[in-house]
Amino acid sequence: MKKVLALILAAVLLLTLAGCAKKEEAPAATEAPVAEEPATEAPAAEEPAATEAPAAEEPAAAEETAAAETTVIKGLEDGVLTVAMECAYAPYNWAQPDDSNGAVPIKDSNLYANGYDVMMAKAICEANGWKLEVAQLDWDSLIPAVQAGTVDAVIAGQSMTAERMEAVDFAGPYLYATIVCLAKQDSALANAKGISEMKGTCTSQSGTIWYDSCLPQIKDAQIQPPAESAPAMLMALESGTVDFICTDMPTAQGALIAYPDFKLLDFAGSGDDFQVSDEDINIGVSLMKGNTALKEAIDAYLSTQTADDFNALMAEAIKIQPLSE
Repeated sequence: MKKVLALILAAVLLLTLAGCAKKEEAPAATEAPVAEEPATEAPAAEEPAATEAPAAEEPAAAEETAAAETTVIKGLEDGVLTVAMECAYAPYNWAQPDDSNGAVPIKDSNLYANGYDVMMAKAICEANGWKLEVAQLDWDSLIPAVQAGTVDAVIAGQSMTAERMEAVDFAGPYLYATIVCLAKQDSALANAKGISEMKGTCTSQSGTIWYDSCLPQIKDAQIQPPAESAPAMLMALESGTVDFICTDMPTAQGALIAYPDFKLLDFAGSGDDFQVSDEDINIGVSLMKGNTALKEAIDAYLSTQTADDFNALMAEAIKIQPLSE
């Protein structure tokens, strides 16, 4: 009997131990997935990086757009530089019936503009990626037009005088032009060696330093009313209305081709010449007061050019001016 009870107790003990073993193994089977759950968090950690990249670029794009907007020059929002000139002042500028020799259309006209001023305007526009538009105005309307914003610039052989600088800003110079006189070859003045030997009736173009500052330096000058334009000034000499005229070197050189009976009188280096300052012989581009961006853009190109470059371009203009054909 005792043996039977012992066998029963042993069997119960074995069953109890087997049950405990199964209970201890159950947590081990369920703990493995729990340990793996953090691995599913890796994609979640990557999501902010994927969405944050575009957000980081947006401010930079906004800054670039703002910078582009601030570089637009006043008056050139359409990319067109409107330049005023007389189109009647060879070799600086003139009008012609076609586009030969690189002439450009004149706004609201069937004619084309050419000359040194047009050549220079084209070079400035090409350097800055602008289109060129030429507006024809009479001399006395040039500065008022740029002041009113009707045009962006005046490129018309204007001296950079202090008086003009009170009304407009200047870019440049884009040429250096000395002051000379013209007389008839058969006149008594043809052999003059200095301004002290000049005498008789004379004139020059209205609103220029030639008329306002230079002619008054000639003691025996009988100054007549100013001519309205450069062609009118030259015709006054050709017709005998005056004995001599005062102008700048480029205008005089161009006139010699059209009027071979003229004599150019250059008194430079004689000690008996016109007293002028740099502002009188520096030819510039007039702009609206305060348009600094446009001034800087034009000056950036002009600073790459030398006096020899200017003179070479002027020689080309003199060669093709209509009066020389």
